[in-house]
Amino acid sequence: MPVVLRVTGLDELRASLVASIGRADELTRVATVTGLGLIETSIKEQLRKSSHQKGTPTPAAPGQPPSLITGNLMRSMALRGPVGGDGRYAGAVGPTAVYSRIQELGGVCGRNRTVRLPTRPYVTPGAEEAIPKVHATFIAAWSGIFA
Repeated sequence: MPVVLRVTGLDELRASLVASIGRADELTRVATVTGLGLIETSIKEQLRKSSHQKGTPTPAAPGQPPSLITGNLMRSMALRGPVGGDGRYAGAVGPTAVYSRIQELGGVCGRNRTVRLPTRPYVTPGAEEAIPKVHATFIAAWSGIFA
């Protein structure tokens, strides 16, 4: 005698899965916004490690973040995004001050390119320091998909 198996609730399962896709997308977008904010905060913390008065020598050693003078570099931090959708979001965070890149990477500048600035990384260390917090943000967000 053949065994008859009757499955019920497939419409409900389908509806639940469709709803979870929408929740996953929204939670991913929110986690992306939060993650960008965590990175921004961490970069700004790098820039608060030391300070000095304008016109005085910097106490920041080469390889350390630049010392805070006016706060312009810190205030120039800008967030873009998130952009995307369907569970794939991207964003960016970084400084917009014209001298931000040479502070991070070092190089030659000044009149007749006579001044050599050492590297004073702050974006990369700040972003790297934030990665565990960003990771935890996504894990927490995604744990709410099926809640």
